Amino acid sequence: MPYIPHSDGDRSAMLAAIGARSIEDLFTDVPERARFPELDLPPALSEMEARWELEALADANLSAAGGPCFLGAGAYHHFVPAVVDSFLRRGEFFTAYTPYQPEVSQGTLQAIFEYQTMICTLTGMEVSNASHYDGATATAEAVVTAINVNRLKRRKVVISPFVHPEYRAVVRTYTQGMGLTIVGDDDPHAGLPDLVDMVDESTACVIVQTPNFLGQIEDLQGLADAIHERGKRALLIVAADPISLGLLKPPGAFGADVVVGDGQGMGGGLNYGGPYLGFFATRMKHVRKMAGRLVGQTVDAEGERGFVLTLSTREQHIRRERATSNICTNQGLMVLAATIYMSALGRCGMRQVAELCYHKAHYAADRIDELAGYSVLRDKPFFKEFVVRCPRPVDEVNDYLLDEWGIIGGYDLARDYPHLENHMLLCVTEMNPREEIDALVEALDAVPSEEE
Repeated sequence: MPYIPHSDGDRSAMLAAIGARSIEDLFTDVPERARFPELDLPPALSEMEARWELEALADANLSAAGGPCFLGAGAYHHFVPAVVDSFLRRGEFFTAYTPYQPEVSQGTLQAIFEYQTMICTLTGMEVSNASHYDGATATAEAVVTAINVNRLKRRKVVISPFVHPEYRAVVRTYTQGMGLTIVGDDDPHAGLPDLVDMVDESTACVIVQTPNFLGQIEDLQGLADAIHERGKRALLIVAADPISLGLLKPPGAFGADVVVGDGQGMGGGLNYGGPYLGFFATRMKHVRKMAGRLVGQTVDAEGERGFVLTLSTREQHIRRERATSNICTNQGLMVLAATIYMSALGRCGMRQVAELCYHKAHYAADRIDELAGYSVLRDKPFFKEFVVRCPRPVDEVNDYLLDEWGIIGGYDLARDYPHLENHMLLCVTEMNPREEIDALVEALDAVPSEEE
C-alpha cells in the first residue's frame, strides 16, 4: 500500500485555511523549553542495521517454526499455504470495512458468502454467520442464542467439564448478570449421560466438545434426541475442531442445533494468540436469533448475481443498545484467510490434513506408550491430541525437553484438572515429521528420574 505524503502546496493550503504562517506556529502553546528536550538515544541506524538488530531480538524467541512443537490445547501449529498470505496482503482486503454498501463491496461480500457456504458444508449445518472473535466467544454467543430461542424463559446451561476451560470461563464472563445457572463442569468426571441427566425444562442448552479438550472423540449418537426429549426446546451446542471435520462425521449429522469452534488452524497461524476467528453455524429456524453478519445471494436490477448483508439491520452491528454482536475488521480478514485455505485445499485436501494429524498422533502415542513410566489414556478414541501420564511433574518434563532438546512439550493438564496431576496433553499435526516424533520419544525416555 503506497504512502504519498502531502506536497508543499497541500501544506501551504492547510496552513492558510487555519490562519497559520508555518508549521512551527502550531507549537506556540508548547513552552519553548519543552519543545526540543534532550533525548538519550543511541546513534541512528540504517535500515539494514535496524533489520539486523530486530532479527537478533526475534531470534531470542523460540517459536513453533524454530523447533519441534507438540503444544496444542486450542492453538495449533498447522501449515499455512503461501496462497493465503498472498491474497490477504492485497490492498483491497487490507482496507476492507464492514460491507454495508453492497454496490462497492461485492468482493468482500462474495468472500464471506463463500466462507459461510464452506462452514455449513464442513459442519453439516444450514446457515453460518461471518465469524466471531474466537472459539470462546462463538460458544458464548451460542449460549445467548439458546436463551433468545427460548424467549428468555430458560436460564439453565449444562456444560461438559471437557469443553475447553477458557471457553467455559468466557461463557461465564460473557453471560454474567443474565441470571444464568451453569452446571455440569463442576464435576470433572461428568460424561455425556451425566449431562443428559441434568437436563430439564428450565435448560436452555447443553454444550459439549468433540474432540474434547483431552483430544478425545465424543460419541454424539443419540445425544441430541435425548436432550430434546428431556429438555423439549433445549439446544445441543457442539464445539468442534474444523480440521477434524475433514475426516470425522460432522455434528450436524448427529442433530446438533449449533456448531461452534475456532478456525485458527485454517490458514490463521499462531500469531502470538490472535487475531483468530470463531465460526458459528446453526439451523435455518434459528437464523434470526444468530448474532453477527450474514451474507445472502441475490440478483441486481439487471438480473446479475450479487451479494448483500441480509436478515439484520445496520443498527444491530453499530448501535450498542441494539447490537447483537460486534465483529471487527481483523475477524473479517481471518474469515478471508479461512476461505482461501478451504478453497485451496478443497474437500480432498482437508481430509488429507486430518488423516495426517490422526495417523501421526497415533504413531506418537503408540511409541510413547512403550516407554517405561509413561502411559497413554486410551479410554476413548482420539484425533490429534492425547493424554500421557508422566513419571514426573509435567513442568519438569517440559523444562527438560526445552533446555536439553529444544522441544516445546505438551500442556500441563493439572492447571485445569487437579486430578490429572502429572498428565500432559500432547498435540501432533501434519507439521510434525516422523523424525520430530522419534526425537520426542527419545527425549521423554531420557528424562532423568527424581533420584538422578
